Amino acid sequence: RDLPSFPTRRSSDLIDDAVEKFSVVKTMQAIEDANVVVLVLDTRENVSDQDAHLAGYVEEAGRAFVIALNKCDGLSAAQRQSAKDSLARMLNFVDYAPVHHISALQGTGIKGLLDAVDGAYRAAMIKLPTPKLTRALEAAVARQAPPRGGVSRPKMRYAHQGGSNPPRIIIHGSGLTRVPASYRRYLEHFFRDAFELAGTPLKIEFRQGLNPYEKRRSRR
Repeated sequence: RDLPSFPTRRSSDLIDDAVEKFSVVKTMQAIEDANVVVLVLDTRENVSDQDAHLAGYVEEAGRAFVIALNKCDGLSAAQRQSAKDSLARMLNFVDYAPVHHISALQGTGIKGLLDAVDGAYRAAMIKLPTPKLTRALEAAVARQAPPRGGVSRPKMRYAHQGGSNPPRIIIHGSGLTRVPASYRRYLEHFFRDAFELAGTPLKIEFRQGLNPYEKRRSRR
């Protein structure tokens, strides 16, 4: 009997696959080990799916993040706008990452890039006292209250920091399981602006329960 034939792959293809997988593993390890990740993109080309996947790895790892747009020298206004549009379309999920235009060939923009890296590191490692976080939370709610979920509106009583790198803010109150994702994003942007947390992811967690400090005050 004739045996069915299957397409064979050249050894060079197998080597290329192995090299690519090894490169991905090393990249993931480098992201995990880094304090701040700098993603260097070619301004003259659109952001690729691979670029977006790398940014997704950084986001999942919770690492501080800065984007460098290279080869910016000699670009027309239309080319700069095209690069901006491509960035906004493909990497909108990491809009907290500062974007810096550089030219590795000319050596321009490097100082600003390094300053952004230092700033992102400070933001990732920041320590936020509970009173300041709670006042910021109160200001956020006063500006825009959480939407009603059913018959009542979620109540946010106080906030404290639950960790850093990335900063994690834990909000205590009641009815918090009904807080929509859109309001969580609003709080993320509010805290980010209030404490100048450019370049770092910010995690918001909700916990049900009363403020233990309220009982102490009521006994006085």
